[in-house]
Amino acid sequence: MDFKQIQELIKMVNKSNLSELSIEEKDFKITIKQKEEVLHHTVAAPVVHAAPVHAAAAAPTVAPTEKKAEEDTSNYITIKSPMIGTFYRKPSPDKPVFAEVGDEVAPGKVVCIIEAMKLFNEIESEVKGRIVKVLAEDQTPVEYDQPLFLVDPS
Repeated sequence: MDFKQIQELIKMVNKSNLSELSIEEKDFKITIKQKEEVLHHTVAAPVVHAAPVHAAAAAPTVAPTEKKAEEDTSNYITIKSPMIGTFYRKPSPDKPVFAEVGDEVAPGKVVCIIEAMKLFNEIESEVKGRIVKVLAEDQTPVEYDQPLFLVDPS
C-alpha cells in the first residue's frame, strides 16, 4: 500500500461515521482511528457562555470583522484542510516555510503539511494564483474543511 492510498483511506474515514478501520495485507497492517475531538469542542463551548458579559462584549467586535473579511475576500479562492490534524507551514523547524504571503502557487505545489496519526501529509495547491493570507497558525490543530490559505487567482 503506497502513501497516496493511505491518505485516501484517512480521508474516507474522516468523511464517514467510522470510528476505526483496520486493513491487513501480507506483511502490512494499518489501523486508522478517528479522534473524538468534536466532543471536546462541544464541552468547551458552554464555558464561553458561562461568562455572558465577556461573550456579549466579544460578539459585536467579531461580527463586523467577519463581515469585512467576507466582503474583501469575495474574489479569492480558499485552500481548505482535507483532513483533521496538526498544521505545519515548514517541513521541519530549520527549513523555510512552504508558502508565504505573496508567493505564487500552482496546482501540485506543496503549501503545507498536516500531521494525522503520525503521518505527515503534504497538502498541495489545486489552484493557480498568489497567496494573500495564511488563515491557520503554524503547529496548531485544524479540522476537516477548515480554511488554511486565501489565494488571489488573478
